[in-house]
Amino acid sequence: MVKDRPPRARSTLSPGILIALFTMGCIRHASVCPPATMQLSYNTPSTALPASHDLSGRVAGESDRTIEPRQMHPPAGGASTGRSEPSLVRTVSAQPNEPRRPEPGESAEAGILELDLAEALALAGGQSPQIAFAAARYREAYARLQAAKTLWLPSLRAGMSYHHHDGQLQASDGKVINVNRSSLQAGLGMSAVGAGTSVLPGVAAQFQMADASFQPRIAAQAASAASHASDAVAQDTLLAVAVAYLDLLRARQLEVVAEKTLRNAEVLAELTAQFAQTGQGSQADADRARTELTRRQNELARAQEAVKVASARLAELLSVDPQVSISPEEPTLVPIDLVAVDKPMQQLVATALSNRPELAEARHLVQEAVLRYRRERLGPWLPSVILGISQSGFGGGIGSTVANTGGRFDFDAAVFWGIRNLGFGDRARQDESQARWDQAVFLQARRMDQVAREVVEAATQVKARKDQIRTAESGVQAALDSYQRNMARVRGGQGLPIELLQSLQALDEAQRDYVRALYDYNEAQFRLQRALGWPVGLEEF
Repeated sequence: MVKDRPPRARSTLSPGILIALFTMGCIRHASVCPPATMQLSYNTPSTALPASHDLSGRVAGESDRTIEPRQMHPPAGGASTGRSEPSLVRTVSAQPNEPRRPEPGESAEAGILELDLAEALALAGGQSPQIAFAAARYREAYARLQAAKTLWLPSLRAGMSYHHHDGQLQASDGKVINVNRSSLQAGLGMSAVGAGTSVLPGVAAQFQMADASFQPRIAAQAASAASHASDAVAQDTLLAVAVAYLDLLRARQLEVVAEKTLRNAEVLAELTAQFAQTGQGSQADADRARTELTRRQNELARAQEAVKVASARLAELLSVDPQVSISPEEPTLVPIDLVAVDKPMQQLVATALSNRPELAEARHLVQEAVLRYRRERLGPWLPSVILGISQSGFGGGIGSTVANTGGRFDFDAAVFWGIRNLGFGDRARQDESQARWDQAVFLQARRMDQVAREVVEAATQVKARKDQIRTAESGVQAALDSYQRNMARVRGGQGLPIELLQSLQALDEAQRDYVRALYDYNEAQFRLQRALGWPVGLEEF
């Protein structure tokens, strides 16, 4: 029998996930955090991009700035699951066509909530309605367990009853007589009439031995299953928040790419217009450049729209005001290594099968179904018990007189067996419980197959997308070299400005591919981590 666990007055983040959040915090504060068992590292790309075309949001020619990380506190273990107002909201003005980090003290029309990835996960664990709902379901199951444990205990009833009869009665010898009488009873036990026992005993117990024996164990398995289901919901929510945060960070980076491409298109349009005015180039080239400029303006508008949509979706998951614009604190997308890509697939699958809360939930549901089946098998052979004890004062008399009051004690005990519907009802209940047992077993097998598939799928994506990052890096470098060489030729009078158009488009596409490759890799890492059951802190990881 698996011991039940009491309701957890805690944040619904599991210890492993808290270790993950703490490790993410250590990344930003390497000087003050001790090394964790599993390092969650932000690896910078192997190919360094020139400062004029990096993806951090800096404008070409801007001096390098040191980004000072602000102090971040890991989430407390007893964080409330209720809503709380975010404490990081600043009011700033939203400047169009300029994706930049807000500075304090600016006038504002809308609030901005600055978060990094670890803070977003901690915020989700503290006030996500999905996680809070799952935790409430567990508390409900635990309350049923506590109720099942009390089936053996009697109920206590105290009070008083008054009885008056006026009219015909039939005596035990068959005679019909006219009776006018009254009686009063008070204490532990009520409603005794004539020579009968107390109808409402002061201490009463009525239960089936089968329920008293099996129901606590059934409820314990159900509570444990609900606890693991709550953990699964927490992990699913954290994965959704992580992916939504990556979506927002990707949208911000694509906005930066769109802005840089727009600036390059403005330079191209200006150069082609000057060449056309001086007769060194054609007006058709200038028209093509203006067309490209309008396309890039629309691309930037779409990128800004994507940022706002991604912010609203993340705000929904974090249960904050969707009108507040969420600003990621990370300056750029970089690869996040949660699970080493060189781990054997058998080891990953074995870790997931032993660590996933869904599988633990399925095991407890199977045990619950087994106990329910045994209860139905043994139910007809185990008796039902009725006990009643009354200690009260009782008095009565003729008419409305209540006299001769004195103490009264009643004790009643009964044990009986019952067969429902000549045994056919019991047989049907046994068949029903057997079918539910089979369903629980098949559900467990299906979940095991699903977990194994999720691990293999995510691990395969992690390995493949790691290589795509390197390819995308080299593509960005090649496109950047091409653009710079073409620009040098044009400025040196060796070519026409329109020759920049193709390299400008290639550079834009290469940078977008690089951002997508980083996003896809990080998403696959988080999905693999979720497929493994967030095994952060385990020695093998």
